[in-house]
Amino acid sequence: MKRVLLTGVLLSMLQACANSGPKPFIYADFESAKVLPYDSPPQVIYRIDDHRFITLERYRDCNYGDTYFNDTKTSVRTYLGRAGIENFQGKLIIADPTERNIVIPSSAPPQYVCGDRGCSVSLIYSTDGGRTFYGNRFMRSFDPYRDTEQYTVLVTRDAYFIEKRFSQNFASVDRFPLIPGFRYGHDILPDADKVQFNTKMPSGLRSPSGQERFACDASIRPTNPDAPLK
Repeated sequence: MKRVLLTGVLLSMLQACANSGPKPFIYADFESAKVLPYDSPPQVIYRIDDHRFITLERYRDCNYGDTYFNDTKTSVRTYLGRAGIENFQGKLIIADPTERNIVIPSSAPPQYVCGDRGCSVSLIYSTDGGRTFYGNRFMRSFDPYRDTEQYTVLVTRDAYFIEKRFSQNFASVDRFPLIPGFRYGHDILPDADKVQFNTKMPSGLRSPSGQERFACDASIRPTNPDAPLK
């Protein structure tokens, strides 16, 4: 009888210890949380120029956080999304001298499960200096985090270009017009300015900052990575 009682006490203690530990990270809980609880300091992960940049905030690590577009000249600060933009592994060049057009591609976190049909991956674009953004799909993949390495997004004064590189010597390039107020999937492009497939990538264009890829300092972490998600 004593042995049975002792075994029962030990099992209760082990269960209590297990229940008192940190809750496993569950992506669905992270995605649906109203506000991320992490106390990590904001990082600039992409800089267009001296006053326009993208920040990663309230992040658990470099793959899981909230992103914002910031323009200190116009006082624009726009929420972009969660666990998407910071995971894009390709190149981004924003070279519109008017500062109206901004295009920001996204991806999915590493080892994200896309299912039998793969993941539909979108970019967001703005024609009003980052005040409002709309979405447009640019790829479908079973492993977006890895496959976005093949892509380059280039933004000019009147369009954005998507380059997918298949090998060192072969790539396909498509051109998508950017028209103030126009929304892909909702409006019809005018006949004079259609999407162009298998075109050429403009050469010699750079972001004012010279940055071409998102960059995050992985050594910066929150002090509360296991904080509950509500």
